[in-house]
Amino acid sequence: MNERIPRELLFGNPEKASPKVSPDGKHWAYLAPDEGVLNIWTGPEGQAAKPLTKDRGRGIRNYLWAEDQRSLLYIQDKDGDENWHLYQADLATGSVRDLTPLPGVQAQIVATEPRFPDQILVALNARDPRVHDVWRVSLKDGSRTLEAQNPGDVIGWLTDKDFKVRAAKAMRPDGGTVLRVRDGEVWRDLLSCGPDDQLGAHGFTPDGAALYVESSVGRDTTALLEVPLPGGEGKVLAENPDADLGPVLIHPRDYHAEAVGFETDRLRWTVLDESLAADFAAFASLDGDVSIVSRDDADKVWYLLVDRPDRSPSFWRWDRTARKARFLFATRPKLDGYELAPMQPVSFAARDGLRVRAYLTVPPHRPAVGLPLVLLVHGGPWARDRWGFHPEAQWLAGLGYACLQVNYRGSVGFGKAFLHAGDREWGAKMQDDLTDAVKWAVATGAADPARVAIYGGSYGGYAALAGAAFTPGVYRCAVDAVGPSNLITLIKSIPPYWEPLKRVFDLRVGDADKEPDFLRSRSPLFHADRIEIPLLIAQGANDPRVKQAESEQIVAALKAKGKPVEYLLFPDEGHGFARPENRLKFYAAAEVFLDARLAS
Repeated sequence: MNERIPRELLFGNPEKASPKVSPDGKHWAYLAPDEGVLNIWTGPEGQAAKPLTKDRGRGIRNYLWAEDQRSLLYIQDKDGDENWHLYQADLATGSVRDLTPLPGVQAQIVATEPRFPDQILVALNARDPRVHDVWRVSLKDGSRTLEAQNPGDVIGWLTDKDFKVRAAKAMRPDGGTVLRVRDGEVWRDLLSCGPDDQLGAHGFTPDGAALYVESSVGRDTTALLEVPLPGGEGKVLAENPDADLGPVLIHPRDYHAEAVGFETDRLRWTVLDESLAADFAAFASLDGDVSIVSRDDADKVWYLLVDRPDRSPSFWRWDRTARKARFLFATRPKLDGYELAPMQPVSFAARDGLRVRAYLTVPPHRPAVGLPLVLLVHGGPWARDRWGFHPEAQWLAGLGYACLQVNYRGSVGFGKAFLHAGDREWGAKMQDDLTDAVKWAVATGAADPARVAIYGGSYGGYAALAGAAFTPGVYRCAVDAVGPSNLITLIKSIPPYWEPLKRVFDLRVGDADKEPDFLRSRSPLFHADRIEIPLLIAQGANDPRVKQAESEQIVAALKAKGKPVEYLLFPDEGHGFARPENRLKFYAAAEVFLDARLAS
C-alpha cells in the first residue's frame, strides 16, 4: 500500500515560491507564508529575506519589482471577486498604497519601463465595466492620466520602447482578431484574421520598425513572425508543425526575441539568439523542464524554474558569466521525504480517429494493472495539461489511484484544427474523448473499469457533471469544483469585461440567445434525472465566472430527485480555492468521497 502524502504538503501554502531578482540585481523577493498567509519577502540578493507585506486575507500570488527599485507592486482582489486592485509596497518602510482605489474596478498591469522608473501603465475598466482603458500611474503620488481609450473591442495593449501604447489586440464582430498599431495618434489595422485562426503580438522589435507576431494564418500551428509595421509579408522566426508557439523569451531591455518554447509532450526550447545557445545547452544537467522566470537588467543573473513530475518544483540562480547554477529553494521541500510518482506522456486514437495526447500517473512501484482510475479533467476548456509537478496527480497516486489527464479536443497548444475540433462539442465529442480515454486505460489493462471516477474544476467540473449525466455506466462517482451546469445561464452571466469575447463563446459553445434548445441539450442540469452516481460539488460564493447558482441549481435538482450529492460552499472564495484552509477542507472531503467509492 502506498504511503499517503499528507495533504498539507501538497495543498497547503508552499514554503517559498516565485523568486524575482530586482532590476539592478542587488535584491531579490519571493513569496512565503507570514502568519500562515502568502506575502512578499525581500532581502539582499540570494541572502536571508524578511516579510515586506502583511496581507492577512487570501494571500499574494502575483507581484513584480517596480522600475524605481524602491517598491514592489502586486495585485489583490477581495475574496475571489476578480476586481483586482494594484498595490505598491515601499521597500524601506513596508507601507502599502492602493494605486487603483476604485470600487468594483479591475486593474490589469500593462507594462513597466526602466527609462520611466516612476510610472506604470495600468488598464482599468472604470469608465465602462466591459472594456479596459490604459492609464499612466505615478509611483510617486499615485496620480493617473489617461493614455489610451478603448474603442470597445480591444482586449490587450502593447507599448514600445518609448513607453507609448502603440499596439492593440481587438476582437472582430465575427469572432476574429485584429492587430492594430498607431503612428502618432492615428490607429490602423496591421493584421486581421477570422475566428478559425489565432493572432497575437509579443512586442516591438528593438528598432520599433516591426512587431513580433504569433499567427496561425496559412498554417495549422502558430508561429513567431517578424512583421514590418508598414505592412507586407512577415518573416518566420520559429515554428513547429506539432505544437503551437509557447513561451517567447524577449530580452528585458533591448527587446529582441531570444528563444521560443514549443510543447507537445514536454517543453522544448528553440534558440534564436546564438549568444544564449550555451546557456540552454547547459540546462540539460538540471534534469527537468526549465523556464526563465526572472532576470536582472544587466542580464547576468537568471532565476530558473526546474519542473518535473516526481519532485517539488525548484528554483535556481543561473550565473550567465560562469554558466553555473546555484540552488535557491524548492517550493515544497518536505515532499523530499516521500516518493513521488512519475508522469508518462501517452496518446490514443479517439473514436473518429483524432489523435489525443494525455498524461498517466500511477503509484510508485505499482504496475499499471487493474488500478482504480481518476480521470482528472483540466479547466478552460481552452487550456491544456502539462508534464511536470501536479499536486492533484501526486495526491491521487498517493491514494493508490491511477490519474489520467487528457488534452481533449478543444485544448490549446496542438494547432487550430485540434482546437476547433472542439467547437460546439461541449458534452459531445469533447466528452467522447474523455470516455475514449477511459476505454484506452481499460484496454491497456491499467484501469479497473468498475472503479473509475471523473473529477475536475471549471470546465473540468462541467465535464464531471456531463460524464455523470451523459455517459451512464462509465464512472462510479464524480467530483465537480466550480463547474457550470447550465450553459445558457453560464453564457448569460459572464463577467462584463468578457463582453468583447462573447462572439467566441457563441461560436465555440453555442449562442444562448439564438440556440437555447441546443444549449439545453448540452447542459447537465436538464438531464439531472439521468444521474445515478454520487456527486461531490464545491463552489466559491464570489465566483464571477461560474456563479454560485450554477452549482446550487443542480444540487437542488439532484436532491429533489433523491439523488446522492454532497455540496461544499466556500463564502470567501471565487473561481477556485485560494485560502489554504479551504483547499484542505475540500481535498479532505474529496479524499473521503473517492475512498468510499474507489478503494474496493
